[in-house]
Amino acid sequence: MAGGEFDFSDQDFQRVRRIINEIAGISMADSKRELVYGRLAKRLRQRGFQRFSDYCDLLEAGDDEAEQREFVNALTTNLTAFFRELHHFDFLGKELLPTLIRARSLSNRRIRIWSAGCSTGEEPYSIAMVVRETLPSVGWDVKILATDLDSNVLATAERGVYEWNRVKDLSEARLRRWFQKGRNAQSGWVRTAPALRDLITFRQLNLMDDWPMRGPFDLIFCRNVVIYFDKPTQSVLFERFADLLIERGHLFVGHSESLFKVTERFAPLGKTIYQKCL
Repeated sequence: MAGGEFDFSDQDFQRVRRIINEIAGISMADSKRELVYGRLAKRLRQRGFQRFSDYCDLLEAGDDEAEQREFVNALTTNLTAFFRELHHFDFLGKELLPTLIRARSLSNRRIRIWSAGCSTGEEPYSIAMVVRETLPSVGWDVKILATDLDSNVLATAERGVYEWNRVKDLSEARLRRWFQKGRNAQSGWVRTAPALRDLITFRQLNLMDDWPMRGPFDLIFCRNVVIYFDKPTQSVLFERFADLLIERGHLFVGHSESLFKVTERFAPLGKTIYQKCL
């Protein structure tokens, strides 16, 4: 950009937009130009490049998968919180899980949940808390798959260690039950309880790639992810979600997201909760 450490031409920006779309399916808006420059300038410095065009050449060559991961990590946004969009977790604990408990026979007490775009882990740990608080303590086979494109945030999620200000607004009962307070050098930090971590498997996954899991899932959380995709990409993604969900399975999306005129595989239940159509 003019006056910046590195020249960043319109052509450079268009190349970056094309590369992130090809790798991750993300549609980068015109308004993101300054954000792109600020985040990628750090990569240029670390790799010793003087020009964005040379950095783009490296990415397009496809020989440096590690740098492609750093590129994607730099351009993805990871805003999250425990029990963000609380109505989703209320529905999960008060309606959806009790319905599954009543519907499942003794020979089919299996529940599978996918948190797609789990960021630093607050979402899957929130799901795990609701599961532990709602389901009977024995006799159920429950697993939560938590995936994200960004390998850095996944590492944080898997550790399950958070600063106190990330959990301070949770109820005292949940803090006592589900978090272990750090001491001495770890004062001011908490760690999620083993009972939560045991439910969750964290994996790096690009939603644009082939998916190794076969499902079926009972419910999928994919919130504040598809806002970065164009409509055709969203349509493909929702079709793939539908294929992996059980009959009448549930999909949770973000507050600013909608399936309207994108797919006909789901029916809206309100508050950005959808159910797979028969």
